[in-house]
Amino acid sequence: MDTTLKIQHKYQGLGENPETYMQGLLHAKPITYWDYVEVDTLLSLQKPRTYFKDETIFIMYHQVTELLLKMMRHELEQIMEAQFITEEFLMTKIGRLNRYTLMLITSFDIMKDGMNYDDYNEFRKTLTPASGFQSAQFRYIEILCTRLENLVNDAGKKRLPAQPGAEDYFENIYWIDAGLNRKSGKKTLTLIQFEEKYLEIFIGLAKKVHGKTVEDKVLSMKNPSSALKEKLREFDRLYNVEWPLVHLRTAEHYLNRNGENKAATGGSEWKKYLHPKYQRRIFFPALWTKNEKETWGEPKT
Repeated sequence: MDTTLKIQHKYQGLGENPETYMQGLLHAKPITYWDYVEVDTLLSLQKPRTYFKDETIFIMYHQVTELLLKMMRHELEQIMEAQFITEEFLMTKIGRLNRYTLMLITSFDIMKDGMNYDDYNEFRKTLTPASGFQSAQFRYIEILCTRLENLVNDAGKKRLPAQPGAEDYFENIYWIDAGLNRKSGKKTLTLIQFEEKYLEIFIGLAKKVHGKTVEDKVLSMKNPSSALKEKLREFDRLYNVEWPLVHLRTAEHYLNRNGENKAATGGSEWKKYLHPKYQRRIFFPALWTKNEKETWGEPKT
């Protein structure tokens, strides 16, 4: 069948007049790279709040990070939406996730070595109370990857009711401790703003993906291969250990140089929030031994 007939059948199948669409092609402008990628719009999205030149680098780095996180969400949503999962499909998707995570890890050199130390410590004050903590996509990825119970640390699990719902999990989810004083019940402005914008969306997403997370899909598979298990373990390690540790080392470079222990812009206790050994966030706990889980994020001996 030639192309013209295929186009006719396509639009007839949609109940449309093929001739109208073909006539429209006569007037359509050829696509250009800059229009397709929206280059002009993309390059206009950097709006620094100070006169320090490296603030523009800081903004672009985080925008690149958000694009990488969106690429990861794109893969995870396909896994979640798939009615039938093959091992080949999952190997391909997890392989992509691992590559994107490696890009996140290696890109942190831009943050650590790509900005003037003194300038950063001045312009960062202007960003308070904004914080990378407020990246919603980071939370979307967690919710898509694993069951909510894996996003609650040991202390939080003790506070859960016997049959917790999504709302109960989010009241005790690990990240809330970065902005909540459990003794006083007081929340930081960073956390208040974050929850006002996203909490209902997170709860809705968690309910939508219940039983469909990547972890759920893997647990439902019969005899997944050792190659798939290893690829999943690699993703768990890269995303939940290596990336947080690189982030931590960068924070230490700027916030704890010479033992100064500066506060994060969001006001979090950043050393404990960033170090994986405190939260032990693990997407696929069934793939790790008891000892591996207990020593999560700690140096190998």
